[in-house]
Amino acid sequence: MEITSHLPWQAGVVLAAVAYGILHHYATKAPLPTNPDELRAMGKTIGDLAGSAITRTAAGILQYVVSFALLVGAGASFFRRRRQRELHDQVADDPDINALEKMSWLEFEGLVAETFRRKGFRVAERGGAGPDGGVDLEAYQGKDKYIIQCKQWKARQVGVAIVRELYGVMTAEHAVGGFVVTSGDFTAEAKKFAEGRSIELVDARQLRTMIGAPVQTTQLTPPTQAPEQPVCPKCGSPMVLRTAKSGSNVGRQFWGCSRFPACRSIIGI
Repeated sequence: MEITSHLPWQAGVVLAAVAYGILHHYATKAPLPTNPDELRAMGKTIGDLAGSAITRTAAGILQYVVSFALLVGAGASFFRRRRQRELHDQVADDPDINALEKMSWLEFEGLVAETFRRKGFRVAERGGAGPDGGVDLEAYQGKDKYIIQCKQWKARQVGVAIVRELYGVMTAEHAVGGFVVTSGDFTAEAKKFAEGRSIELVDARQLRTMIGAPVQTTQLTPPTQAPEQPVCPKCGSPMVLRTAKSGSNVGRQFWGCSRFPACRSIIGI
């Protein structure tokens, strides 16, 4: 069931049909005769008779159990693929760059898988043991194999150790290239190590570009500049911006001499 859930759902359905056909063949196979003379004439023994009965019984049960398990795995694959397509479409329509950080590591892995599928790759989901597990995806273009590592890290950059680990796996599995995809960014050491090693580092912005998400634009409001500070026309000291607290001009701002109360000069605004 677990293996089938990582295959295309159509493959799971075909495997279920094949398994049922093979097991049904053994389940309905004609039993051996119980007469000892007939068994000897066929070159069979009592042991063969017992083995045949056990095989038919087991096949009769397993033809339903195995087929059902494979169909459940195919169903899981179908709904996971549909969820991956939904995640891809959601991110493609979301201008918020932080959309990648809102999903779980498993959803992020599925999003990356769907993104590479739409770029023409055949993707096999290997899946690590967790958000920092082993290799997550295998991608193929023709006979060329690529290794993909997904890092949905919200708080820190992907360091050189992760890239170096991927390079070791690429070498061991004879992959022609590799990708490290993150919802964040990479350290300078990681970027330097990837140079010239057929490893592409895909950060959050590059991933959103691959998905076709809109570019986030932020309109900045120019800061309001404070009025230029004048000097006191009487004593030449700097003026201080104050607010009237009483009288007919309460609430209004004015410039008052910083030597107040020694100097009571004011300038209105």
